[in-house]
Amino acid sequence: MSSLLHGRTWRRLLPTLPAWARDTSLTLLAAVVGVLSVLQSEYIRTWWVYALALGTAVPVLWRRRSPFACLLLMAPFSEGISLWAHWAYPQVPVAAIVLIYTVAERGADWQRWFTLAAVTVITVLSTYSPNGAIFSWLPLAGGYILGSTVRELRRSVRTQAERAAHLEREAAVRAARATVEERARIAREMHDILAHAVSLMVVQAEAGPVAVRTHPDRAIAAFDAIADSGRDAMAQLRRMLDVLKEDGGAPERSPAPTLDDLPAVLDRVRASGIRCAFHTSGLDGAEPPQDVAAAAYRIVQEALTNTVKHASASSVEVRVDRTESALEITVGDDGRGVPVPSSHHGGLWSGGRGLIGIRERAAACGGSATAGPGPGGRGFVVTACLPTDSGRT
Repeated sequence: MSSLLHGRTWRRLLPTLPAWARDTSLTLLAAVVGVLSVLQSEYIRTWWVYALALGTAVPVLWRRRSPFACLLLMAPFSEGISLWAHWAYPQVPVAAIVLIYTVAERGADWQRWFTLAAVTVITVLSTYSPNGAIFSWLPLAGGYILGSTVRELRRSVRTQAERAAHLEREAAVRAARATVEERARIAREMHDILAHAVSLMVVQAEAGPVAVRTHPDRAIAAFDAIADSGRDAMAQLRRMLDVLKEDGGAPERSPAPTLDDLPAVLDRVRASGIRCAFHTSGLDGAEPPQDVAAAAYRIVQEALTNTVKHASASSVEVRVDRTESALEITVGDDGRGVPVPSSHHGGLWSGGRGLIGIRERAAACGGSATAGPGPGGRGFVVTACLPTDSGRT
């Protein structure tokens, strides 16, 4: 346990040492090892041998600034001991191992390969036997391998950090894009709700004063329709605002509109004095996907809103046909229609948010929508084709 605690203490202490303290310690260690190797030799110990031993250690002090230059500076001293005072050459050349390690870790690629080749050649030429060459080369090669390993580990850490930063930026971009898309969706929903309700209220409000004296019952029905449209719009807006709450509570989410809700929309349009015909086919089977049903509801609602607001129509016909692979929608009125646009830059789709919303809702489901004058230039027709599950790509 004491040894374990001792190891943990050193692991906590070593990373806190500044670089200059670690390099100074390594320099002193290399100097001590070199001097002790001279003292322990049985041959003549002169001042120049000590100078060579110290000369191998001093470059370690600046190894981080220029490792390759420090290795070149150390090489003559180390080689001098190996050639002229071989008996004083340390068994573990600390200075050479540290500097080779530093070059392998921090040096340029050409410096690393040059160092490995030079160490191999010099070790072989400066020893007198194969065994001596092997035992002299192994510690130096070990320093090189360790430095190369640390180099790759640090490169891997940098790569992972860069990848994490890239993923974080991508996540931020996706979040921003999702926010923009959600705002656009909410804007479409609010437009559909308000435009439909307010258009009906305006039409009924204009008709009420005209009928109040001659047809009181019709005036009362008009005012009732205004109240119903207002209450319905307020209820839908309240549910939407509940969804947008950010107080951490669980908002009450209303179900998305479906095709079963379309008759109520047509009833409100009928209350404004416009005759509405509703035809369906193929809807007795499986329900279409929720997003397709909701988009179909909003497309019909927006088309009817445009009829009430702009068409001055007396009748409108809505068709919803379910085929094997798609939901086909047609909304046509007998109003005044619109002139065919001469410009190709947006055409009818550039006229207002309503038609743009129809096109975007259809595109969001993988479908398409068209809008333009009816047969013979009379009235206005909106068509949409929304693929169901079997027809999506």
